[in-house]
Amino acid sequence: MDLNESAVFVKVVQMKSFSAAARQLGLPTSTVSTRVARLERRLGVTLLQRTTRRLSLTELGEIYFHHAAAGLGHMLEAEAAVTASIGEPTGRLRVTAPTDLGDTILVGLLERLRRSYPRIDVDLSLTESYLDLVAEGVDVAIRAGELRDSTLIAKRVGIACWALFSSPDYLDAAPPLASPRGLRRHRCLQFTSFGKSQWTLSNRKDSVTVPMDGNLIVNDLGVIRLLTQRGQGIGILPTYICREDIEAGRLVRVLPNWEARADPVHLVYPRQRFVPPKLRAFMDVAASELSGLLNG
Repeated sequence: MDLNESAVFVKVVQMKSFSAAARQLGLPTSTVSTRVARLERRLGVTLLQRTTRRLSLTELGEIYFHHAAAGLGHMLEAEAAVTASIGEPTGRLRVTAPTDLGDTILVGLLERLRRSYPRIDVDLSLTESYLDLVAEGVDVAIRAGELRDSTLIAKRVGIACWALFSSPDYLDAAPPLASPRGLRRHRCLQFTSFGKSQWTLSNRKDSVTVPMDGNLIVNDLGVIRLLTQRGQGIGILPTYICREDIEAGRLVRVLPNWEARADPVHLVYPRQRFVPPKLRAFMDVAASELSGLLNG
């Protein structure tokens, strides 16, 4: 019995693609296909139905996948249980985070992790997609907003508050602004995540939707921040990346009683019996770093 064949088969089913499984495993696609075919010959059954567009499990394939995936999961847990109590945290950790989390918060987290645990290698992927952590082989995710997957282990680390900011120079030359509806008289720097046609702001009592003219729409948070600093208008930014700008006088908060959004931020990872040392180390550092920035 070649357990590599079973492991490759399980990964192909999880990724729903030979080529995607090959990328995850670091193998040529031809090798992945050969190992699955060899497994089928050894068992004397067809496990996967292949077409040009998709893969589907046969009835026997479903049975084999169920048991093989469970068995491989137990083997990984066994290794994690052994390594959890020995040595320094080490190995590659795959992390995903939303693109709009901000460079400052991620750079600070990575710097602190590398200082504390230099033998942990990090593969960080920034994406707007809500990845399936198990299928994509991701160890841990930083997620903002309400969680969708109740099967994941989640640790809440704070609230990401998004509010209105501008430079003092812009406000000195612009019309007075006393309420959200007054934004119609201002240049608004629109971050794509908040919509192309309107902004919705709220305080503890009311919610106001302000139509936008779409004069400038950008899908990169860093660009919005720089434009705001340079007096090009009013932008919606997360408060945690604006603290240094406020202290240095580059930005001021506009309509401080109003905010655009307040998202809970969690660290999430797949449920497992034994948490590997590298994941535990990341969770400790990330929880401390993020809670300090988001709640400070």
